[in-house]
Amino acid sequence: MLAELFAVMAPVLVAAGIGYGWVRSGQVYPTAFITQLVLYVGTPSLVLSTLSQTHIDHQAFGQIALAGALVTLAMGAVGLLFSRLFRQDWKVLVPAYLFPNSGNMGLPMSLYAFGEQGLALAVAFFLVLSVGHFSLGLVLSGAERSPRKLLTHPILISLALALPLVYFDLQLPRWLSNTIGLLGGMTIPLMLITLGVSLASIRVQYIGHGLLLGALRILLGAALGWGIGAALGLGPLALGVLVLQSAMPVAVFNYLFAVRAGRSPEQVASLVLCSTLLAFLFLPMLLAALLPATR
Repeated sequence: MLAELFAVMAPVLVAAGIGYGWVRSGQVYPTAFITQLVLYVGTPSLVLSTLSQTHIDHQAFGQIALAGALVTLAMGAVGLLFSRLFRQDWKVLVPAYLFPNSGNMGLPMSLYAFGEQGLALAVAFFLVLSVGHFSLGLVLSGAERSPRKLLTHPILISLALALPLVYFDLQLPRWLSNTIGLLGGMTIPLMLITLGVSLASIRVQYIGHGLLLGALRILLGAALGWGIGAALGLGPLALGVLVLQSAMPVAVFNYLFAVRAGRSPEQVASLVLCSTLLAFLFLPMLLAALLPATR
């Protein structure tokens, strides 16, 4: 079991460590360019490539998408409750609880833990989160107010293109499949390296609140994922993916949006960094509990 857990965690830690060490050594990393490349080219290609090349149980795909939406709404309610309980700005805490790092960390960990089928289901969760994050999340953070830009985001367009492929079992032309497979292949490594770069670049305050609220985000996310998944009757694989994705730390994009909007970026940085460090400690224990049921 230890070897299996190490095989899942090692690629994530090594790739993120490369990004962290790269910046700490004084090297230049074009974060803005890489982020745009991943958002506008890599991630849409990964979505289309994964969903077009993997046979997916339609019921499981729909169930995990529904479960992801329910978990997201529940975590938003938890964030609103905690913002009042801990006297935090709800426009800071609610997005942090709504939108976990289901892309940078969730997709690669689902791939290495549960294989290609797990990645396809994790993409369903990621798509639900992305629709919310790059629409509602941008509005809540104050980083974007243009409806036109929200509706024309490439991730939303890739979702609209991917759903017919899933539900009608359509095949892409070989030249297109090869092209988006190549472009999508760069996404996960760049996501992880950029995660490490972002963690190295964040300067945090509010450590106490960051540790407490970050831990609560991870633990309650896992608990709600398991409860909602069990209530919907998800199978072991879908349930494992849902719980893992729901337990991800606060997404780095929340920090980028906060910087762009000038809305308490130091506080958001604390939530991102503290929850990510705690996730590296908690997720191996969670995987140790989830993996046996999926074998």
